[in-house]
Amino acid sequence: MTLEIVTIPCLADNYAFLLRDRATGKVALVDAPESYPIQKTLRDKGWHLDMVLLTHHHNDHIDGLPVLVEEYHPQVIGAKADANRLPPLDLALNEGDTVSVGESMGHIIDVSGHTIGHIAFHFPSASAVFTADSLMALGCGRLFEGTPEMMWASLSKLAALPSDTIVYSGHEYTASNAKFALTVEPQNAALQTRIADITAKRAKGIPTVPSSLAAELATNPFLRAHLPAMKTAVGMEGAPNNEVFAAIRKQKDIF
Repeated sequence: MTLEIVTIPCLADNYAFLLRDRATGKVALVDAPESYPIQKTLRDKGWHLDMVLLTHHHNDHIDGLPVLVEEYHPQVIGAKADANRLPPLDLALNEGDTVSVGESMGHIIDVSGHTIGHIAFHFPSASAVFTADSLMALGCGRLFEGTPEMMWASLSKLAALPSDTIVYSGHEYTASNAKFALTVEPQNAALQTRIADITAKRAKGIPTVPSSLAAELATNPFLRAHLPAMKTAVGMEGAPNNEVFAAIRKQKDIF
């Protein structure tokens, strides 16, 4: 791994992530739900915060930023398409652009759907992608701003990454997502096994984030809308993939 990655629980059910480039010692933060847990982790490890990578504008991903900027003066990086709603950016990026954390190169992916202008950060050398509220463990973000077609396109980009990619998403929603997933595919053996693991982890207070893309492809109903078995499961044989996704998302919204 080119990056040392630390998962930091924040607020009631958010996650932030610290990334330290092993070659240079440069440190980046993905999202800033609140400042104190992040400051404590930095102090405990003796790290300086060099940059903050923002995925989208929602308050539970940016509210901790002012305190961190005041203490560490990091470079703040986010989506150009969302710059008018994000805190002031030092660097505004588009899909296809890259960002360097020391010698570790991150690639920007537009994953609009939950919000317009939501981005993910993919670090191929670390086999890691930071997806916040786009692709989530056994789920995906609600479509507050985007369309089902938009979110399906975003999820399809993420699904096309190498299957050994580790997915660092923004919330501890996995147990509730699992309950819904089981109503869609009750016979999915991989899902049943995963739920047993989730239940055991949560009983011990262990985070279920990150997860592997391979596990998401095998168990996450929102990534499986293109599969004939899933279309049959929801009674939409032969329907376009994005319409099947939209139907599953609608079911989840009222679950």
